[in-house]
Amino acid sequence: MSAKRFSRNSRWMALVGAVALVASGCATEKAAGGGADGPVKVGVITSTSGLLSGYGKQFTEGFEAGIDYATDGTGEVDGRKLDIAFRDDATDPAKATSAATGLIGDGYKIITGPVSSGVAVQVAPLAEQNNVLFISGAAAADAITGINKNTFRSGRQTYQDVVTSQSIVGDLKGKKVVVFAQDYEFGQANVAAVTAVLGDAGGAKVVPVLSPIDTSDFTPFARQAVDEKPDLVFVAWAGETTNAMWKTLDQQGVFDNTSVVTGLADQATFDDFGPAATEIEFLSHYFAGASKSPANTALIKSLEADGIKADIFHNDGFVAAQMVVQAVKEGGGDDVPAMIEALEGWKFTGPKGEQTIRAEDHAMLQPMFQARLVKSGESVVPELVDTLSPETVAPPAVAAK
Repeated sequence: MSAKRFSRNSRWMALVGAVALVASGCATEKAAGGGADGPVKVGVITSTSGLLSGYGKQFTEGFEAGIDYATDGTGEVDGRKLDIAFRDDATDPAKATSAATGLIGDGYKIITGPVSSGVAVQVAPLAEQNNVLFISGAAAADAITGINKNTFRSGRQTYQDVVTSQSIVGDLKGKKVVVFAQDYEFGQANVAAVTAVLGDAGGAKVVPVLSPIDTSDFTPFARQAVDEKPDLVFVAWAGETTNAMWKTLDQQGVFDNTSVVTGLADQATFDDFGPAATEIEFLSHYFAGASKSPANTALIKSLEADGIKADIFHNDGFVAAQMVVQAVKEGGGDDVPAMIEALEGWKFTGPKGEQTIRAEDHAMLQPMFQARLVKSGESVVPELVDTLSPETVAPPAVAAK
């Protein structure tokens, strides 16, 4: 498979339309078979619909670019074609587990793609129970690291976000920090990480303000944040409600009363900060200008060929593809223990720079970035402030399970 044979926008529309054809496709894939000389079956379960569909789109585009890069455009590893099947989880853990069960039943030994933490933590146990290799995508929950020997991650985790934010805000001992987030795995993981890093270790009082993931009225939660009179508001948010959330915080005067730190999300959110955009301090997982690595240059050029600008979770798809190719190249596409061994301790250059998969718990050690938004005409664009080394933001090792 070469991602450059067609427009990724066309590919995305075809992917969404093809979801209804999964049942008939499974029969064809099963008939094709696998084996040491046949194609290597790779399943990608991600959100083509649902709350995080925009992230799933980026993951898919980045994954295709990464397969091209890692296989020199052949879509093959040592002569074996990568037979890649895409499934929509609709950002729904139940649908994801159903899709994973179907792929496993059809002989898939490699599964990747979830951009939702809620999805990833449900698929991971299935990987262990059925002895398949699982590479979680953009899902950031800390719980994914060390969850079992079959599970890896291609993106960053929440702890790395919070340590990056600590490098921005400095000493918070004796001060109050409000964590403004959604009440599900991702938001809860951020509360836990902020409590551990800024609270227990940093001496701050941490107050969570969590809104239901399906709410559309953020006013009472924004008012609660203001009424706490915090010294810092740490915002952790994902999905299609991001724009409305930021507008509500602005309307309720959060930016007038305290400092705000948040993660630099996808480009679609940049203009929604309004006048406060240049006042917010950002931790960053990835943006196109953050790194000059050869992999990042390749990712940007590949996407630009299809009229796409590199965005936050293109990185995670690209790295997942690199990991898939490494696993197949060194461990074979069918021997799961050998593929796990091939990834443990692997050092490589991704779009962000030098990365290492920590052998004992599969944490992805990687650089993180500080950024700001600066005016560019009528819009704002990200600018790199600083790069934090993988060692600086490394999460604590998780005991083997």
